[in-house]
Amino acid sequence: MLRSRLASVIALVSLVGLSGCGFTPLYGDAGAGSSLSRIAVATQDDRLGYRVREQLQDALGRDGSREPLWRLQTTLEQSRQSLGRRIDDTATRYELTVRGAWTLTPVGGGEPIAGVETVTTTYAAADQPYAAIAAQQDGEERAAAELARLIRLDILRALSARP
Repeated sequence: MLRSRLASVIALVSLVGLSGCGFTPLYGDAGAGSSLSRIAVATQDDRLGYRVREQLQDALGRDGSREPLWRLQTTLEQSRQSLGRRIDDTATRYELTVRGAWTLTPVGGGEPIAGVETVTTTYAAADQPYAAIAAQQDGEERAAAELARLIRLDILRALSARP
C-alpha cells in the first residue's frame, strides 16, 4: 500500500516538473509532428516510386483535406546485387539497395531542407518465375517502408530544429 502511494506521489511530482519546464512532445499538437500531415509527396513515376510515395503518405499521415505547407520531392536510385551462388552458378539471394535523396520545400517560399537516406534489404532467389517476382516485390516493399521511416525521422529532426 505504501509503495503504491509512493509511486503515485513520484509520478505526480514528475508530471508537475515536466509541465513547468516547457517540455513539448515531439508528436504533440505544438511539436514538429503536427505539420507532417500537411506535406505533399512527389516521387518518380515507376513501381518503386509509387511504393515509396504510398509509404511516405502513410508515415506522414497526409491529410488531403487541408492545403499542404510543404512539398517533399524524392529521387530514388536502386541497385540489385546477387549474393551466394549455387553449384550451377545461379544466385541464392539478392541484395536490394535503395538510395533516396529528398528535398522538403515550403510552399510559401523559403529555404528548403534536404537529405539522403540509403536502405539495404535482401530477398531469396526462387526457381519458379512467379515466386521470384513476388520475392523481388516484397523486397522493394520492405525497402520502401524503411526508407519512408528514415525520411520521416530526418524531417522530424529538421523541423524540430527550425526556429
